[in-house]
Amino acid sequence: MTTPWPSVEYHGLALHPSPELKATQQAQIASYPQVVLFGDSLFQGAADLSEGFSFQAALQLQVLRRYDVVNRGLSGYNTSNALKLLPEIFAPPTPGGPKLGYLFILFGANDARIPNLPAENQHVPLDSFKQNLTRIVTHPNITAHKPKIFLVTPPPLDEILIAKTDVVAGYDGATRRAKINASYSETVRQVAAENPGVTLVDLYKAIMDTAIAKTPGFDPRGPKLGDPESGVRGYLEKMLPDGLHLSPESYRVFYDLVRPLVGSEWAGSSDDDKVGWVLPEWREAPWMEGDAQN
Repeated sequence: MTTPWPSVEYHGLALHPSPELKATQQAQIASYPQVVLFGDSLFQGAADLSEGFSFQAALQLQVLRRYDVVNRGLSGYNTSNALKLLPEIFAPPTPGGPKLGYLFILFGANDARIPNLPAENQHVPLDSFKQNLTRIVTHPNITAHKPKIFLVTPPPLDEILIAKTDVVAGYDGATRRAKINASYSETVRQVAAENPGVTLVDLYKAIMDTAIAKTPGFDPRGPKLGDPESGVRGYLEKMLPDGLHLSPESYRVFYDLVRPLVGSEWAGSSDDDKVGWVLPEWREAPWMEGDAQN
């Protein structure tokens, strides 16, 4: 028979505490609220610094000492994967646990992939995609935190490039289609409009508008850039290097959309550099007994 550990105090905190004392200690921990990036590879890639700009690092710098930016970008995931595993990703609020302050959701690029590809089907039908997104933004594990929720439209698609690379890879044609992708972005707009408290971040429009503005002579009234019907890739070639994923320039466009949406709690404050800090600045931080100098 084993003997349970006694409760021993060290600097006011019990080692091997009882469950009741442990709950009290957890409630006293200075836990940083979170900004969570929840999505597929487009958010997973937001952490990449290899080409000099990281969306995630820029956002973390903006909220430093106030929030932790947590990347839950999961390459290859669709909304069905996300909804099924959501309880393992987001816990309900707990004493001392992190509060979900901001939630950015970006899915659709994989849901929109052509269905029934051998051994690698990712497709979710449009009506199921809409239901899944709605269930994600209204999930009790999320709404219990009362976060600010943002739905992001998946970006445009350069189907002209994707068709070429997919044929080289052995497919009969493009595994992703520009018009189908656009319909999933439109559905994200609908879900945002139909759910009070959810704000739209229209990444599709921002990237397409930027690409059109930097493609001299292109007429935006016809088929889109990257659509085989237009036959023009234009500046999408720079914005979407592989036809799907974002370049650093695209991530900058994305960050410019997000930046004004985060930080209203301390914007315009007379004490702008400290308001909302979880832990005090160094002049106000407590010392260990016996270390303080007069």
